Amino acid sequence: MSRADGLSAILFYGALFLLGWLVFLIFRPFLVPLGWAGVLAVLFYGHYQRLARHWNRTRAAAAGTAGVTLILIVPALFLMLLFVREATQAIQALREGAAAVQFEWVNRIWNRLAERLGDTETNLPAMLQRGAENAASFLAARLGTVLRNIAVFLFDLFVTLFALFFFFRDGEAILAFVRRIQPFEEKIWDRILNQTHDLIQASVAATGLIAAVQGCLGGIAFAVVGIGSPVFWGVVMAFLSLLPVVGSWPVWVPAALWLFATGHVMRGAVLVGICLGLVGTVDNFMRPYLMSGHARLNALLVFISVLGGIAAFGLLGVVLGPIVVAAVMSFLDVYRRPELEA
Repeated sequence: MSRADGLSAILFYGALFLLGWLVFLIFRPFLVPLGWAGVLAVLFYGHYQRLARHWNRTRAAAAGTAGVTLILIVPALFLMLLFVREATQAIQALREGAAAVQFEWVNRIWNRLAERLGDTETNLPAMLQRGAENAASFLAARLGTVLRNIAVFLFDLFVTLFALFFFFRDGEAILAFVRRIQPFEEKIWDRILNQTHDLIQASVAATGLIAAVQGCLGGIAFAVVGIGSPVFWGVVMAFLSLLPVVGSWPVWVPAALWLFATGHVMRGAVLVGICLGLVGTVDNFMRPYLMSGHARLNALLVFISVLGGIAAFGLLGVVLGPIVVAAVMSFLDVYRRPELEA
């Protein structure tokens, strides 16, 4: 290669990198809504294809987008409104409870235990009150952030639905373009897509459905025992249920202890019974059924991918983190066993 050819290659790749960087800057404000649109397109593309058999692609894409909006987006918006409204009530209840409740019998038990241990400085009720106040302050700060960004959220929602329509309508053309530029053979690329889709269904769709059921049951349990803001606490439990090992217990265990500490022993026992008997065991019944015949990610990988995804992408990371890890696992499987048939 001559010096002129080398210089031309450097200039070409430099210009290509610069253009790629400029394109990234243009798309960066929309990466989150485009990511949500991509996730929804993957999960519901099979339903769009069934519509496309009877209608043209534009009508099918419009109907698919409207269906996703009515079935998923509208209930989610309604749930979000209830969540925000009850969040303010929960914050106020935490602050009032922390100031008013004295934990008399807990204080007596702690004093006896402290005498035997020789610890006379630690005040357990005061620690519990400070913990409740800190939790209320943390929730208030997060809620304020949500309310300040409501206009941004609505704009991102519009971009998500707008992009979802085109992902449905032009999905085949997008995949055809990716096939032309990717370095694998066609059958290997098809196997990567199939395995990634399978892992997405098993690790994202099934996990999300299980978390939603656990959140609903947890919210119902809170309503049954008379704890305020059941929708808020149910959503929090659903979110925590997305995390393997963690689950919903960080919400209902303190609530049960609060009921016991304030003298509502029967209500606390009912809450423990419902959460242990239903919320805690629903995963054991639903997961084997939903994941039957599907590959699945290791629990540690799911845990790290969810937390890491949240740190990297915000709320989208709950879904995108496991998807990225699932895609990487599929690529590694192809690299490790390239001889398998598609």
